[in-house]
Amino acid sequence: MTDYGTTFAAWRAAAGDHWPAYTHHAFVEGLCDGILPRKAFLDYLVQDYLFLIHFSRAWALAVTKADTVDEMRLAAGTVNALINDEIALHIRTCAAAGLSESDLFEAQEKPQNIAYTRYVLDAGHAGDFLDLLAALAPCVMGYGEIGVRLASQKTSDTYADWIATYAGADYQQLCHDVGGLIDAAVARRLGDAPAASPRWSHLCHRFRTATRLEVGFWDMGLEG
Repeated sequence: MTDYGTTFAAWRAAAGDHWPAYTHHAFVEGLCDGILPRKAFLDYLVQDYLFLIHFSRAWALAVTKADTVDEMRLAAGTVNALINDEIALHIRTCAAAGLSESDLFEAQEKPQNIAYTRYVLDAGHAGDFLDLLAALAPCVMGYGEIGVRLASQKTSDTYADWIATYAGADYQQLCHDVGGLIDAAVARRLGDAPAASPRWSHLCHRFRTATRLEVGFWDMGLEG
């Protein structure tokens, strides 16, 4: 199991069965063995392109919620990585299938996508920096964990580019950086014993809810 920090490990444990339901979803296993239908994968990429636009906005919101320049710097760097690196994979893959970036941008968001992205943005607007990080973390770290596992277990190269993106050194460094950001932010705001804080159960609930929405996102992918 990947080590992306103390807080992430605690939140992952608090998510219970929802975490493996997300990281070992049938959609994910289809990427591993290559049996996921290409149409379902492309449909997922289109929706994930739209998701990443809102996710980038949420990380941009983190800049305004931050207390320190270091927090601002990492949040801003994550926005850059999402817009200029991760989204590029979607554009490149879909272009090979005859879909332009304008096709992706103009696609209709599915309800599961709307539910997840707006939940994350609402966590940031209604809450503080920790609320936002708890809602963002399942996607960032979950994909890193999935990427590492699939890279070691895959039996097909059908989705090798996707797997390599999230198993790669750049994305793994992002996961470690975000994990460090979360640990430092929690210590700064909740002290050395965060689990004793009245806020802890609320933050665990934020993380767990976002994890459940990730499961729904994979369900949506299979429907495609």
